[in-house]
Amino acid sequence: MQRRKMKGKFIMRVIAGTARRLQLKTLEGLDTRPTTDRIKETLFNMIADGLFDCLFLDLFAGSGGIGIEALSRGAKRAVFVERNPKAMACVRDNLSHTRLSERAETMQTDAINALFRLSGRESFDYIYLDPPYGKELERQVLEYLADTGILAEDGIIIIETALDVSFDYVGGLGYSLIKTKTYKTNKHIFLEKMSAPE
Repeated sequence: MQRRKMKGKFIMRVIAGTARRLQLKTLEGLDTRPTTDRIKETLFNMIADGLFDCLFLDLFAGSGGIGIEALSRGAKRAVFVERNPKAMACVRDNLSHTRLSERAETMQTDAINALFRLSGRESFDYIYLDPPYGKELERQVLEYLADTGILAEDGIIIIETALDVSFDYVGGLGYSLIKTKTYKTNKHIFLEKMSAPE
């Protein structure tokens, strides 16, 4: 996504792929934090090799920018989860505008309920979550995911979170920390399932 400021408003655009340069709607006055263009570009450069034909789950989707970028870059399908009705309307408008609706599913509900409904249905190659800071929602999601097959065997969980959030507990849930990418005000955490002992 490209993000620039014009007349006091942030303009979001898709960075690359079939929907490149198309402008996306964003929300104003709500507790959403659109990921900056530089961070988004860094993220997708890091996962580019695994995006084609993958299944992508965008939890706490906001305006849908992350999942739409994944679809634009070749993801086979994406599921967008967002409980705020205004934000979900924005996601659906953006999917329609980018002509990616046919490869997308939207779920207007909270993350845990969405995971319950998805359990046993399919497994995702990437699960991305950018929850509100300071509510430990990422831990709740990780605890729930640990007992499901929603994450594919070789799948990756990516969490966008505040710099001071600790993930020292993830080993006890059966995850391995692959890497941490730190920015000025936040960070991306990359997790995978621990390999089963032979």
